[in-house]
Amino acid sequence: MLSWLLLPRAPLGISGWRYAAAFPLLATAVVWWLRRILPESPRWLLQHGQVEAAERLVSKIEARVRRETGAELPLAAPVKMQEMPGSSGFGEIFRPPYLRRTCMLLALNIFQALGFYGFSNWVPALLTSQGVGFVKSLQYSFVIAIVYPLTPLLCTFIADRIERKWQIVIGAAGTAVFGLLFSRQSAAMSLIVFGALVTISNIVLSYSYHAYQTELYPTRIRARAVGFVYSFSRLATILSGFVIAIALRDFGTTGVFVFIASCMLVVVLSVGAFGPRTRGLTLEEASR
Repeated sequence: MLSWLLLPRAPLGISGWRYAAAFPLLATAVVWWLRRILPESPRWLLQHGQVEAAERLVSKIEARVRRETGAELPLAAPVKMQEMPGSSGFGEIFRPPYLRRTCMLLALNIFQALGFYGFSNWVPALLTSQGVGFVKSLQYSFVIAIVYPLTPLLCTFIADRIERKWQIVIGAAGTAVFGLLFSRQSAAMSLIVFGALVTISNIVLSYSYHAYQTELYPTRIRARAVGFVYSFSRLATILSGFVIAIALRDFGTTGVFVFIASCMLVVVLSVGAFGPRTRGLTLEEASR
């Protein structure tokens, strides 16, 4: 929205794009505030012998739930298995039973990033290549981007009703199909509609895979493992800009979405074939 409103203008004699680029700096204050109020994982505290801190945190959570529900908490179900205290080395994520999961998540992170950011970062350019004026393309991009905050809110109604791995598959397949259809459009309304459908599919893929990968490792290596596989998503994001630019130059919008669809096909096959199920399982059961 800021790009659409400010890029053609120069408020106070300063180019509009500079305002748009500087605006995200305001988010640092929000992030700092969030960091101060986010609780630590009770599981992590237990792993590091901080039993009293874990107990205080769980007590606060239970008290809040009592206030919100106006009722006593149900009795806790017996725990079938528990993690043992202690630390583990980085190499554990490359040994059974986690090696297969690590390889699957590496493929997921690399190829979803190429497809996800190949579209989301290039919407204005893709619209322009379809014959839409640049400033007008920013307006269309803003309309499409409105879907980003709305989709996760709507997905809260289904997020825990469908197996997580199949949500990832559905999201990736949707991005591939709707992206190819987007590349065939020229009318303003159809561009916006199919652009929004690609965005919805991307968000379903994104929120579900971020939740999914944290369920596949035990607490002792979770942050390290997820940080490792997710770093490949960031590396792929760097590459996506160059790849999409070359594809757009040499093969047009259709070529871009053939590439994106191919990336999403890798996600569908890797997660669909090798991803374990997690729905209805305790964290200990899902991460063993």
